[in-house]
Amino acid sequence: MVNKSLWAALVAVSLTIGLAGCGSTPQDEFANVSTDKLYADAREEASAGNFEAAIKRYEKVEARASGTLMSQQAQLELAYAYYKTNERAQALAKIERFIRLHPTSPAMDYAMYLQGLINFNDDLGIFGRLSKQNMAERDQQASRDAYDAFKQLTERFPTSKYAADARLRMNFIVNTLAEGEVLVARYYYRRGAYLAAVNRAQVAVTEFRNSPAVEEALFIMARSYDQMAMPQLRDDALRVLKTNFPNSTLLSQGYQPVSKPWWQVW
Repeated sequence: MVNKSLWAALVAVSLTIGLAGCGSTPQDEFANVSTDKLYADAREEASAGNFEAAIKRYEKVEARASGTLMSQQAQLELAYAYYKTNERAQALAKIERFIRLHPTSPAMDYAMYLQGLINFNDDLGIFGRLSKQNMAERDQQASRDAYDAFKQLTERFPTSKYAADARLRMNFIVNTLAEGEVLVARYYYRRGAYLAAVNRAQVAVTEFRNSPAVEEALFIMARSYDQMAMPQLRDDALRVLKTNFPNSTLLSQGYQPVSKPWWQVW
């Protein structure tokens, strides 16, 4: 028979070990590093392109220095580091939180610019990269979000050092949004969905009238109206096309055969 005293001692030792195990926590690798040193190291890692290492340090700085300007700066630099590591969701969450919590920050113009940049360079994915897909051939919501961020920046901070680049990007986005509408209109036209083609082309004409894509949009409208036996509307579209694009090759040559990339199945 087991000695009761010995049994009680063994149970007590086991409980002590178990409680010690439950109370253990992962060791903080930065526990002995000051917040200032940690922030300096994070910036150094980011400057060297080691964004994963920078993220670990910025996260610690943000938590330790909560409520300070250093914490705010760490939030901004975290958003940029996430952006550089293609972690778009985390980058947007971080920058949107900054904008919401610090509306009077002197760095607000940069925050808006970064928000636009993250959406502007939204990752196309592996098939987009392999096919060299352009911005007009993907979901346009990210481009619209980028445009809105850049627009707010240029309106609120017209003299910001980021405003000029934001305006250039806005012009590019407008052209790609218009091209996106025309791509859809072209798709519908070539499949005989003429009313749908007109509707999408009309968006490009009315919303993005200064875009080069308007030329093809008007041509699609004229051809679609012709297919639907609507000569007056066809002639109106042609008249606008000839007035605004008198040298358009579409008027003399129409659509030319386009070789499809390997991934395009329609």
